[in-house]
Amino acid sequence: MTHSGKSLIHPTPPLFIVLSGPSGVGKDAVLTRLKATESRMRFIITMTTRIRRPEEIDGVDYSFVSKEVFERLLKKNELLESANVYGNWYGVPKQPVRDALREKKDAIVKVDVQGAATIKKIIPDSIFIFLMPPSLDELENRLRQRYTEKPPELAIRLQSAADEIKQVSEFDYVVINNKNGLDIAVEEIKAIITTEKCRVKPRRIIFP
Repeated sequence: MTHSGKSLIHPTPPLFIVLSGPSGVGKDAVLTRLKATESRMRFIITMTTRIRRPEEIDGVDYSFVSKEVFERLLKKNELLESANVYGNWYGVPKQPVRDALREKKDAIVKVDVQGAATIKKIIPDSIFIFLMPPSLDELENRLRQRYTEKPPELAIRLQSAADEIKQVSEFDYVVINNKNGLDIAVEEIKAIITTEKCRVKPRRIIFP
């Protein structure tokens, strides 16, 4: 008996992962740690009209653009999702996602809960992961330690966080980012990706 040598399993199609959760939960820290160990994955950088904070790097944390540039992409329908958050515009550019999927690379993007809902309508086969704080008290402590919000802004963010957490059932997975538990959160996200690649019926990303 001879064998053709061909694999019985077709290569898994590339995945599009959407990471969301309330402000201050640690999405950036999770992505930074994930980026250090997942060189094959494409990390899609969100565009924003927000002013860059001193510790942030353009093209790494966000792609900081003018309102004119943002509006131009919006008119061309070149943003996968966009939203005005606390007076600033945020959006996910389509082209980097197209490029990653065309090259058969998994792609991951960080968006707020509203943005995740928009993407779910457009690309329902994306993987939606909600990063959860262990408690609202712990989330408040993290926000206070950032020293980036005044008390009124902090109160708004905490109320928004409580509302966003109520929408966790709209996601596929939830990962709790405990204090000093960043490595565990990252490993759980990697485990989710591994699980998805073992599906008998893989997700099929149809990108607009």
